[in-house]
Amino acid sequence: MNTYSENPTNAPCHEISGSLVVKVIQPKSRDLGEFSVRRVLPASGKRMVGPWLFFDHMGPVTFAAGKGVNVRPHPHIHLATVTYLFEGEMLHRDSLGNEQVIIPGDINLMVAGRGIVHSERERPEVREREHSLHALQLWLALPEELQQVPPAFYHYPSAHIPSVEVDGVPVRVMMGSAYGHTSPVKTFADTLYIEAHLQAGQRLHLPETQERGLYIASGSVQVAGQTIQQHEMGILTPGSDVEVVAHAPSRIALVGGEKMTTRYLEWNFASTDKAFIEQAKADWRAGKFPKVPGDEEEFIPLPE
Repeated sequence: MNTYSENPTNAPCHEISGSLVVKVIQPKSRDLGEFSVRRVLPASGKRMVGPWLFFDHMGPVTFAAGKGVNVRPHPHIHLATVTYLFEGEMLHRDSLGNEQVIIPGDINLMVAGRGIVHSERERPEVREREHSLHALQLWLALPEELQQVPPAFYHYPSAHIPSVEVDGVPVRVMMGSAYGHTSPVKTFADTLYIEAHLQAGQRLHLPETQERGLYIASGSVQVAGQTIQQHEMGILTPGSDVEVVAHAPSRIALVGGEKMTTRYLEWNFASTDKAFIEQAKADWRAGKFPKVPGDEEEFIPLPE
């Protein structure tokens, strides 16, 4: 579900003066046919948070038998996709020949580099019954000097992701380092991604990095008197000590890392140079990207 047919639509964003939360982004709903997603990044006035240039929150959604996720093969360049499920299951296939079932807690990292094609579907035994799905899908910008690296795919089972309890709050260090733990998930620049579950009244000091975005997947929290509601992302002041206080049981995700130059973003393509995007569009139209083994018959046409 990384992107589906059209250019991303920017989510609205409003600025807050004199606060540790400098902006609050309200996601824009994106209808994808059988379901919709909340698109948080890119946002008006905030295209990226550190290396993160795309952030979608899907669900929770329950599909009737015969319905579900069925994303045909589509290409990417110059980015890495990160897929993380809270609930449900997905089937990843790509043009390198990888076929991987993703379940809750796992992290899938697909490095597009100079070009990759993948599909996101469901196994028949999942699709033939009623089933649910709840997920985050994110894109990372590759540093400019690494944009043309060979494509690659990495799968990290849930058991390999560090878990730690911080002041009674369970935290997972998904990418980067925090609270004395370092995730094994490959990074290409200073990158941070953590997840935490807070009960009402619990507090959590957030790790520092150059840029940070605090997303509330469920519940609501307060930061220095500023409330961030469910499905909002608060952009935090750089270099500040930030403590989150939960108003209600809350699931939060903190993403961030080093500030990067803004990328051009069109359809499934991101780059520091528009020429690479135009070439990728031409190559996709001409059928020059590799096929996905086991999923060769269908594809998503380039939007015109």
